[in-house]
Amino acid sequence: MTADDLKNQFRQQSQVALSLNIAYIGVVNGLFSLLHRLGQASAVALAGTARLDPGYVSRWCDAAFAFGYLDADGETFRLTQTGEAMRPEAPATLMPMAVQSVLSAHMAERAAGLMRTGERPGEQVLAERETVLPWFGTMLEASFGPMFEHTICPAVPAFADVDARGGLAIDLGCGNGWYLRALARRCGKLRGLGIDGFQENITQAQVLAQQSGLSNRLRFLHGDIHALVLDEPADLIAMNRALHHVWEKDTQTLFAWLRANLKPDGCVVIWEPAWPAERAALREPSRRGMAFQNLSEHVQGNHFLRPEEIQAAFAQAGLTSTVHLFAQGSEAVVVARR
Repeated sequence: MTADDLKNQFRQQSQVALSLNIAYIGVVNGLFSLLHRLGQASAVALAGTARLDPGYVSRWCDAAFAFGYLDADGETFRLTQTGEAMRPEAPATLMPMAVQSVLSAHMAERAAGLMRTGERPGEQVLAERETVLPWFGTMLEASFGPMFEHTICPAVPAFADVDARGGLAIDLGCGNGWYLRALARRCGKLRGLGIDGFQENITQAQVLAQQSGLSNRLRFLHGDIHALVLDEPADLIAMNRALHHVWEKDTQTLFAWLRANLKPDGCVVIWEPAWPAERAALREPSRRGMAFQNLSEHVQGNHFLRPEEIQAAFAQAGLTSTVHLFAQGSEAVVVARR
């Protein structure tokens, strides 16, 4: 490959990044959804209905047209098929890609500076961009919700076991509550309690449970799992892509807490990205994003885990566990029984 070939390749890749940046602006300001409802509108009318600045909206419309999200007839704009797919409420929405693109750029900038000092500021970096945090849970739900509800949940017997006895399922680090809502849709008898350290997430979770008609079975509390005292032992404790967020703090104490708060024959279900045993696996297309995310996790004081590390922690706590692999082995669900 010549130098010019390399330049052309990276120009094309930069165009994709720019396209996702334009999409992000439309997502967080509700412009794709609004234009879908309106059918078509001028930039001025779109800005007025959205209560946004017309200068910004006009220039966004031009950029969204340039990147193929909008078509235009004179000064009137309408969504293209790609623009329709960017709506957060669209089936198989592309929205997570836009949110992840901007979040990744933020984390890359933070990592670039922090390499000089070694500082690891923690999960507070997620809240440093005010337009990103409200979309974090929605991004995760759209990215992983269908996999959980239609692939993981039917394949892991622990969920049906808890439902059969109308048990209590607890989600530690619940985000906007999507995991418990998906579980409650499949399991009509179980009760759910979600805990999260961000009040923004808990507020979203409560609203979404109410809108879904599930608030009679699901509760959500703001709190620190290290100081959590349960009203009753749980039939199932889940950590949905959250264990790596607390792993470096005090793993032994955490796993002892998990065991102590389970009912007899209760389960702990840990879902984590499966960090590969061999570095060469990171070049697989399905794992390249994981390699970058592990760098951003380091900024937050975390790192991804190999499934056998999780199993070893369970064994130390006196729990036997099994590993279920999904998504070509890049996602691991580790289930331990008391």
